Amino acid sequence: MGRDVGCASGGSRMHRSVTVIEERPTVGAAVKPRTAVGRLARWLGDWPLFLLFVAPNLVLLAVFTYWPLVYNAYLSVMQWDLIGPVKIYVGLENYRFLLEDSEFREVVRNTALFTLGTVGGTIVLGLLFALLLDQQLRGISLARGVVFAPYVLSGAAVAVFWVNMLNPRFGVVAQVASWLGTVSPDWLNHPRLAMVAVILVYIWKNVGFTTIVYLAGLQRIPKELYEAATVDGAGMLERFRFVTMPQLGPITLFLVVVSTISSFQAFDLIKVLTDGGPVNATTTLLFYIWEQGFVAFNAGRAAAAAVVLFALLAVISLLQVRIGERRVSYD
Repeated sequence: MGRDVGCASGGSRMHRSVTVIEERPTVGAAVKPRTAVGRLARWLGDWPLFLLFVAPNLVLLAVFTYWPLVYNAYLSVMQWDLIGPVKIYVGLENYRFLLEDSEFREVVRNTALFTLGTVGGTIVLGLLFALLLDQQLRGISLARGVVFAPYVLSGAAVAVFWVNMLNPRFGVVAQVASWLGTVSPDWLNHPRLAMVAVILVYIWKNVGFTTIVYLAGLQRIPKELYEAATVDGAGMLERFRFVTMPQLGPITLFLVVVSTISSFQAFDLIKVLTDGGPVNATTTLLFYIWEQGFVAFNAGRAAAAAVVLFALLAVISLLQVRIGERRVSYD
């Protein structure tokens, strides 16, 4: 690129055109690094900074999540009593034992029943309580706090409370039954009623979380949708079916997945309420793993059952997400 420069000399005007060349970098041209360090930095880009921030979390996940999973899978093909250093390789013998064990099949049935009862109960009651608490009434904040309070309490403390409440001799439930002219059954020691009692106590403790999440979802639904439905002649049930439930679809999917995972991990309530009894009536898969590992001191079978638990959770969660995404709209 050049420019003209004019010069005057000796009273006469004489114009000379001098071309001055200015070097300017081309717009968008990349400056090539001249050293090996520069070329390496250009090739790496932002990865070093990314790894610097992510590395602590990756280390924690590797140490406390991924390595225990790998080591548990290793133990599942071993025979070990958790005391001695000797581990004997048995291959798939532990898995074969689980497939042939009638007690394990009963435990799987108990786990399925417990999961269906707790997940269904918390979802239905949580939605019902959320609809009741989504009102502008005096004292509604206190009512919301009362519903949510059991969720933040210790599971063992809640279980001790209900052990006394359900006592067939001096419990509150027995006293109410006597006022009604009947006798309260021994809930926690009855082979058929024990699972019902455990499910009800679990729902009582965890329904507050579901209620609060549903309540937050109800409050984000635009009021214009209800007004438009009312103008179109929709009644209360029609507004609930065609406005409320579709809008709560993503939240329901989230709660179903989270509640299922949580129910598979229930241990403290069962341990204090029934200790897995009577006659294994309330023994779930996680409780069975604990018994095999820390009561029978059979780490191999406990690890194999843990692998089965992990596989069941992964498959069920994947199916729930896949099926839910087909039915749920995020608009």
